[in-house]
Formats: sequence, C-alpha cells, structure tokens
Amino acid sequence: MEDVLEVYTRPYDPRYPVICMDEISKQVLCEVREPLPMRPGQVRREDYEYARGGVLNLFCFCEPLRGWRQVSVTQRRTKRDWAEQIQHLVDVQYPQAERIVLVMDNLNTHTPGALYERFAPAKARQLASKLEIHHTPKHGSWLNMAEIELSVLNRQCLDRRVPDRTFLEAQVAAWVVERNAKGAPIDWRFTTTDARIKLRRLYPSFHG
Repeated sequence: MEDVLEVYTRPYDPRYPVICMDEISKQVLCEVREPLPMRPGQVRREDYEYARGGVLNLFCFCEPLRGWRQVSVTQRRTKRDWAEQIQHLVDVQYPQAERIVLVMDNLNTHTPGALYERFAPAKARQLASKLEIHHTPKHGSWLNMAEIELSVLNRQCLDRRVPDRTFLEAQVAAWVVERNAKGAPIDWRFTTTDARIKLRRLYPSFHG
C-alpha cells in the first residue's frame, strides 16, 4: 500500500508518466420489446424484460496528473488482450516516455509474462523494459485511481442498457473525448501518513 501511495507523491514528469490501469465488465442487454419514445411530460419507457447478449470488457488507462484517460472495449479480458493494450500504451500513447510508471491490480493476466505469450521475445522485452510496475495490494484495489475514472464512466455513461458492442464503443469514445477536453485531474489526498493513522489495525504491532 505504501509503495503505491509514495508513487502518487511523485511530481509530474512527462519522461516518467504515472499511469493507472483498471478494467471492468459490462453486460450486453438487448431489448425484447421496442421502448416507448419520450413525449412531452413523459420519459422514455423500457420494458423490464430483456435478453442477455454476453459480456464485454473495458480497459481504462488514466494519467491523473495530466487529466488524460483512454478506455478501450474488448470482447475478452485475457492475457493477450492486456498485452495488446500495453503495446498500444507504450508505442502509441507514450512513445517518448523513458519509462511508464504503471499502477494496477495484481491479476494473473497483468504480468510481463503475458507480453511474451503475445509477442516475439525481442518485442516483449522492449515493452517490458518500458514499464515500472506497482501492484495494488490484495483487497486494496481502491488505491488504484483508475477505479475513480471507471466509477465516473459508469455513472455518466454506462448506467443503462447496452444493446451491443458498437453502441458501447460509441458512447465510451464520446465520453473520453469530452472528459479529456476538460482535462480534469484527480486530486489524490490520501497519504502514507493517513494510512498509518486510519489503517493502523492493518500494521503489525511491536512491543518492546
């Protein structure tokens, strides 16, 4: 925990951007009956019945100090999918960075080994060497600022039925453009000192 909190105290440096990464699933729910459109004094009405259309995954990367975020929709959330997201982050989004400081949870798909399963050894090594990885602790995913972005995305964009991937991609892309245009950074205020006070029960006790 303290490792991640100390990363968040680093000053902004475009050569070593601090990037937070997280992912969520979104269920596809198809309409069984055509919704009734809005009318004066009446909201759009949907039937309570729906048909399940599978699950899609959303990868979120954000740079809190710069107020930048990117969200991608994928069919799955495998090691291959994560590796391809990292390749895009390194080669397309941050090609000039000397090293990317990456904060993420400790899933078994989020490992440098996944890069070697997807790419040739030389390419996998090039990508892995650009990453400085910091994992959030078990049960401590709330330390990942990308969760904040996904929470905002869910409230502003995804709190409704999503009929298919095309619709989801269009809605997410529009949200990303609007939010990036605002350039809203995340003002993280929870520090290591706060953790030692508020979460002292999680620290070992030493008695002299």
